Amino acid sequence: MYEWRKMTEVQREEALTLRQRFSLPWHRPPHGQSASSGGYHLSAACYEHRPLVGLSAQRLALFEGSLLAEVASAGAEVLSWSVLPNHYHLLVQTPNLAGLLARIGRLHGRTSYDWNSEEDSRGRKCWHACADRAIRSERHLWATLNYVHHNPVHHGYVAHWQEWPFSSAQRYLDAIGHELALRYWRNYPVLDYGRGWDDPGM
Repeated sequence: MYEWRKMTEVQREEALTLRQRFSLPWHRPPHGQSASSGGYHLSAACYEHRPLVGLSAQRLALFEGSLLAEVASAGAEVLSWSVLPNHYHLLVQTPNLAGLLARIGRLHGRTSYDWNSEEDSRGRKCWHACADRAIRSERHLWATLNYVHHNPVHHGYVAHWQEWPFSSAQRYLDAIGHELALRYWRNYPVLDYGRGWDDPGM
């Protein structure tokens, strides 16, 4: 299993360099969007929560880039994301959820084929279907953004948001500043948000 917390500083630097090479997109922090604006929290996990995405830092970076490219190609806007070794979360705004989910489904199919070829595991199931939850309010939106960025900390990969390279956390903090980010964290706490979603067997 790929575990950022167990990597040396040199390995972390290599992973960060690899990620930066792809110049991953990120548009802006959200501003008062609601369910009517087409905001959604999307998430998907590897089958049985196996760390298939996290086989290597390179695979994590490649999948992150491919996922964000599919979202952009579908005409959606990414507000935040986090890709972990066995699952991912996206906060997006889209006028065409069905079209976006179809693209993500095809990405899951392509990556399953490629990974099974690489690991000589033809026929192995790699993904659960992508789940979607409509954003209901501004409070729900900010709590979701905090949840997405906090996910690597929640799972013990890093101690601080900005230490996980496969997310939008650092760009978010650069955009709004640590003081405002901390205020949003306190005003829109995660609490029990997502309890059980990422647990094996759920």
